[in-house]
Amino acid sequence: MTVANQKGGVGKTTSAVNLAAALSMHGQRVLVVDLDPQGNASTALATEHRAGVPSIYQVLVEDLALESIVTEVPDMPGLYCAPATLDLAGAEIELVPMVGRETRLKRAFTAFESKMNFDYILMDCPPSLGLLTVNAMAAAQEVLIPIQCEYYALEGLTQLLQNVELVRAHLNQSLNVSTILLTMYDGRTRLASQVAEEVRSHFGPTVLDAVIPRSVRVSEAPSYGQSVMTYDPGSSGAMAYMEAAREMAYRGAAVAGS
Repeated sequence: MTVANQKGGVGKTTSAVNLAAALSMHGQRVLVVDLDPQGNASTALATEHRAGVPSIYQVLVEDLALESIVTEVPDMPGLYCAPATLDLAGAEIELVPMVGRETRLKRAFTAFESKMNFDYILMDCPPSLGLLTVNAMAAAQEVLIPIQCEYYALEGLTQLLQNVELVRAHLNQSLNVSTILLTMYDGRTRLASQVAEEVRSHFGPTVLDAVIPRSVRVSEAPSYGQSVMTYDPGSSGAMAYMEAAREMAYRGAAVAGS
């Protein structure tokens, strides 16, 4: 599943990390692939990602085997991370002349699947629609779009959906936008409820019922190398992500069963 939105600050990394943590707490084997050069998902999952550490950059550019960079997250059995380092910032340019540049991650996954069996793989993308995001979409079955409940929330979404269609047409016919998650919801403002209504009227059942509230605890957790699920499991943010993960799991089971 690709977690994508070219707007920054909408909760992509936060959602990828916390949904992954919540799913692993329900006994699922979950891998987070950090495709953002900033490496924030790696930080939140206490995974080493300083310069020189083998990372997703070597997988994309140097054909390193994916399983060689995957590490288990400390104190979170069943949760794994493929880290990103700052080297990844140059990957967009280095990939340009390469053969099959849009499907290098897909090839790495194909070789990887027979070796490690995961229930969920969540890919955290950078806030752009460049080659890193395209690689994630080419390798994924589903796209999860976090949308913040603020003004301009839907701006730029048309471009993202067009890109999904292009990837589906040319690189990955099975890709679909399966999940939209409303984030940064502030129940005290009329604007938040208006945006939520607008998104639901546009996208219908694709939007999860669970809504992620604005939460100081969610923002604090990464600075301690944790997801909010372990940092403060009783907080409103943790409970909202747990509910969202439960919904995703039920939806996945319903699709698998149909």
